[in-house]
Amino acid sequence: MKSYYVYILASRNKVLYVGSTDRLSRRIYQHKMGLIDGFTKRYNVNRLVYYEPHPDLKSARKREKQLKNWRRQWKINLIESVNKEWMDLYEEISDPYKKIYQ
Repeated sequence: MKSYYVYILASRNKVLYVGSTDRLSRRIYQHKMGLIDGFTKRYNVNRLVYYEPHPDLKSARKREKQLKNWRRQWKINLIESVNKEWMDLYEEISDPYKKIYQ
């Protein structure tokens, strides 16, 4: 069963970007390496601070659109509801076995 994700990236200055994908780890890697031209590359927005899974593309795209229309403070509140320190969650998704070994 394929999973889809909606994610929020942040820069060090807390510039925010909302996106969606079916391969979260690969997509975040692309952002981190500057492989995607556009907003995230220009403003160095590459820290994964929030993500949520969705069962299908339609629901992921609907949620992405919803979040993009949210006020900035609402997005900040959402991020801080699960990630108060604004930690980069990329390692959490790039190595699912890491938690087992710690």
